[in-house]
Amino acid sequence: MPDKPRVILDSKQLELTINRLCYQLIENHDDFANSAIVGLQPRGVYVSKRIHEELAKMTGNKNIRHGALDATFFRDDFRTRETPRIPDVTELNFNVENLKVILVDDVLFTGRSVRASMDALLAFGRPQLVELLVLIDRRYTRHLPIMPNYTGKMVNTSLSERVSVEWKETEGKDCVKLHTVKK
Repeated sequence: MPDKPRVILDSKQLELTINRLCYQLIENHDDFANSAIVGLQPRGVYVSKRIHEELAKMTGNKNIRHGALDATFFRDDFRTRETPRIPDVTELNFNVENLKVILVDDVLFTGRSVRASMDALLAFGRPQLVELLVLIDRRYTRHLPIMPNYTGKMVNTSLSERVSVEWKETEGKDCVKLHTVKK
């Protein structure tokens, strides 16, 4: 019988966390005239869309640059996987040259996806600054020296645990859960 997952953030806590992250972004990016929000495929896009929507409401700015970035072909494990990953869509309808780019992901685990995303981002120009926003930081599992600038919640996890972020658009409910993985 599988263990019952533990809820890390319920719907209300997730909403409050997104709002707090938005206020932190506003503090550092003011009117976002020189900034862009880029969600990392596949799951970081959901976080970035929520952030983008909330920022538009909070600031009244409906023109904040927003995009989605797929880094499949930049991953260090791309050619070594048993089953090849199917790439997602990259939607960056702007040049990132000299912009302050906020990369957004749902869970920061080993840091490899973020590293690959930074490589992929350079195909769209050379940013002035790249920051990282993550909803969940699994801080003791990093393989690379990557730290987020903005963190929704820090969670101490082991390798036998998995964090899942669920969205009402896809899973029917907003929440973040911690699962114990059976070997």
